[in-house]
Amino acid sequence: MKHARIAWQGAIHRAIVQDDHTLRLADGRVAPESEVIWLPPVEIGVAFALGLNYADHAAELAFKAPEAPLVFLKGPNTFVGHCARTRRPQGVASMHYECELAVVIGRGGKHIRREDAYDHIAGYTVANDYAIRDYLENWYRPNLRVKNRDNCTPIGPWMVDRDDVPDPMALGLRTRINGQIVQQGSTADMIFDIPYLVAYLSEFMTLSPGDVILTGTPEGLAETRPGDVVETEIDSVGCLVNTVVDDAGYFSD
Repeated sequence: MKHARIAWQGAIHRAIVQDDHTLRLADGRVAPESEVIWLPPVEIGVAFALGLNYADHAAELAFKAPEAPLVFLKGPNTFVGHCARTRRPQGVASMHYECELAVVIGRGGKHIRREDAYDHIAGYTVANDYAIRDYLENWYRPNLRVKNRDNCTPIGPWMVDRDDVPDPMALGLRTRINGQIVQQGSTADMIFDIPYLVAYLSEFMTLSPGDVILTGTPEGLAETRPGDVVETEIDSVGCLVNTVVDDAGYFSD
């Protein structure tokens, strides 16, 4: 099942995405996809993000793959929903998309055993964790302006139930810019897999329902420019669409 959060007719709703491109609300009403504003599919608690979790991506950035998870946190204002806009600030030289599988925690806990990790997962969604490389102080210490800018991380369009994704460690990922494929990879190539990450994080932090783990991106980065329509897609999960805009386009509303 696909779970979404939307704004429609002046209110925020939880909805089930149906095969006919409509959304069924909890009260039984049906909203056409074309009439809604997509929000992040869950109310995000703590957002963990993995850096350099694919060896090929580390290599393309000329860095050694990490020996332990490289994790940083993301603030709530970074997230925006499907079909939203993300700003490329004037004067930056390098702004890259990052197609990532996002893991949504459904049952909290601490000291979760690796073999029990999937029991604590509610489902999966797609994230595009844009990075402005100009702002990077150090590859191993991403600063706030790289990964915590407003609306810099589209997520969605929906969350797919855990049981509807039989093997999250064997999913194809791809990114398209204006219809052209610019990135392809597989979750099978993660350095630290999903059960490891759940167990690792829960060793020193209590995980709670609504926490999200962004699991990193494979190689294949390219520049994005204002006007680009960027699609980040993961098999069995969904296709997240986002538009890059300049300062004028971002602040026009």
